Amino acid sequence: MPTSSGHTTAIRAKKVIGTAVKDPTGNKIGEIEDVVLDKTSNNIMFAAVSFGGFLGINEKYHPIPWNLLKYEKDESGYVVNLTKEQLQSAPADSISELTKDDGVSYRNRAFEYYRSPRYWE
Repeated sequence: MPTSSGHTTAIRAKKVIGTAVKDPTGNKIGEIEDVVLDKTSNNIMFAAVSFGGFLGINEKYHPIPWNLLKYEKDESGYVVNLTKEQLQSAPADSISELTKDDGVSYRNRAFEYYRSPRYWE
């Protein structure tokens, strides 16, 4: 469905992966590493956002509820209303751990931590 500017509201996952995630001041705090889908409810469970580490060493992936990410065209990325300190204390792990057992454990932890409305209840 096109927006008022003629763009569509749909986007392919491969275009989302690698997109910067910034704080409200425009500072890059990470990037979207992957998008985890709930195939039984047709919802996006969370975005796995890379944060920290250096060249993939000690890098942690944060499950951030999709509804917290707001795409800002002027920033060429997603903006989250989170501080670096909030992210440092947030649930994080490897991609394989985030998606272990269908990703439900980290989904629940992330939605609880960020106090995000649950789509599955």
